[in-house]
Amino acid sequence: MTNDHNCDVTVIGAGPGGYVAAIRAAQLGKKVILVEKWPTLGGTCLNVGCIPSKALLDSSELYARIGHEAQDHGIAVKGVTIDVPAMNGRKDQVVKKLTGGVAMLMKANKVTVLRGIGRVNGSGSVTVTSDSGKSETIATQSIVLATGSVPQDLPFLPFDGKTVVSSTEAIAFDSVPKKLLVVGAGAIGLELGSVWARLGSEVHVVEILPEILAGWDAQVAKTMRKELGKQGITFHLETKVTGVKVTKTGATLSATDKSGNEVSFSGNKVLVAVGRKPFTEGLNLEELDITREKGRIVVDEHYRTNVDGIYAIGDIIHGPMLAHKAEDEGVAVAEVIAGKPGHVNYDAIPNVVYTWPEAAAVGRTEEQLKSDGVSYRSGSFPFAANGRAIAMQSTAGFVKMLADEKTDRLLGVHIVGPWASDLIGEAVSVMEFGGSAEDIARTVHAHPTLSEAMKEAALGVDGRMLNSK
Repeated sequence: MTNDHNCDVTVIGAGPGGYVAAIRAAQLGKKVILVEKWPTLGGTCLNVGCIPSKALLDSSELYARIGHEAQDHGIAVKGVTIDVPAMNGRKDQVVKKLTGGVAMLMKANKVTVLRGIGRVNGSGSVTVTSDSGKSETIATQSIVLATGSVPQDLPFLPFDGKTVVSSTEAIAFDSVPKKLLVVGAGAIGLELGSVWARLGSEVHVVEILPEILAGWDAQVAKTMRKELGKQGITFHLETKVTGVKVTKTGATLSATDKSGNEVSFSGNKVLVAVGRKPFTEGLNLEELDITREKGRIVVDEHYRTNVDGIYAIGDIIHGPMLAHKAEDEGVAVAEVIAGKPGHVNYDAIPNVVYTWPEAAAVGRTEEQLKSDGVSYRSGSFPFAANGRAIAMQSTAGFVKMLADEKTDRLLGVHIVGPWASDLIGEAVSVMEFGGSAEDIARTVHAHPTLSEAMKEAALGVDGRMLNSK
C-alpha cells in the first residue's frame, strides 16, 4: 500500500474533541493530520448543534422579552413581527464565523486537513476517501477516533427529514410550526421546544418518564417544568409513544398514558429528541476487533483502545455526550500521546440546559448522595432574594449547594436561574481544587451580581445566609 501522507498523529473527526486534539498535539510538536467528511470543521456542535441552537435561543428570547417585558421597563414597542428566514440567516452567520475560525486555527497550528471519510486499516494506517471517490493513505504513529454522535432514532418513529425530524432539521424550520410535538424531555427537546414556543408555536412535550430532565436533581427538574409550563409548553409525562402517522398537513402520534389508556397527539411537526448515539460507521471497527460496549468504544484511563496506537475520545466513549467533555479529552489524549500525564476529572464536568431560566449542575445530586449513604449538608438560596435578579425581572429559580457533612467538601451544585450556565463555573473551579462550601462563602462577590446567590447558598450550608431565611 502506497502512503500518500506521513504524520505523527491522525485525528478522525473535526468536532470539539477532534479539532482540539489536533491543536494540542501540534502544540506539543507533533505532525498532525485532521480528517473530516463535512465541508466545514467543528462537527455537530458548531454546525448543527450547540452553536446554532444557542443562536436561535438568543433570538427567540429577545423576541419574547420585547413582547412580554419591554412595557414593564417603560419601553413601548408596537408591531413586533418575526422574520424566520432572517433569524436563520443570523444563525448561519454565527455558524460560518465559528467554523471558519476553526479552519484558521488549523492553518495557524500547521495541521493538515483532509476531506473525506476516514477508515482505519490497522495500527499506523488510515485511508481517506473523498466524495469524488479519490482515496489517500496516511502512515501515522497514532490514531485518534473522534467521530462524535448522531440523533437517536426510534424504529416506530423514523425520521423523514420533513415532518418527523431530528434536532438538525428543528434548528432550520423555515416558519414557526403552528403546533410542535416534542418526543423526549431532555436538554435538546426542552431547548428547541422553548425556541419555537417563544416564537408562537403550541408546543407539547411527550415524555415516557415521570419527570423531565432524567438524572438531574429532582428539585431542578420540577422547577424547570413549572417555569417552562408558564411559558406555554405542555408536558405529558409517563406517556409512551408507540407510533406515528404522517399526513399532508403534519402527523399524529399514538401513545399510551400512565393509566394504560390509548391517547394521540396531532401536530404540524414532530421533533424526536430522545438522545444521541455514537457514530462509528466506516471506521472499520469490526474488522479491527476494537472492543465496544453498548455501542461505545471501550478505552482505558489513557484513552487507548485494545488495538495498539488507536485512541478514542468524545461521544463514542463513556461519559456524558457534551462538547466540553470531548474538548478536555482531546487535550488529554494529545498529552498522553506526547508522553505527558493527560487527565480529565469526570467528577467536575458541568451540565447545562440553555432555556430561560437556565439550568446548570456539577457533581452529585441529593438523590445520588442519599442512595450512596453519604452524609451531607445543603444550602439553597432563591433568586427572588437576589438584587440583580430582581432588577433583571429574572427571579425564578435557586442555587443549591451540597457539601460533605464532616469535611464541608463541595459535592454538588445545582442551579435554576438567570445565566446559570456562567454561574456554574465558580462551582466547577472550587470542586476541581477539592474546595469546600466555606471557600465560596468566604470569597468576596461583587454587589449587586447574580453570583452573590452562589455565596448565599454556600453560607446556607452552614445555616447562616444573610439575605434569606
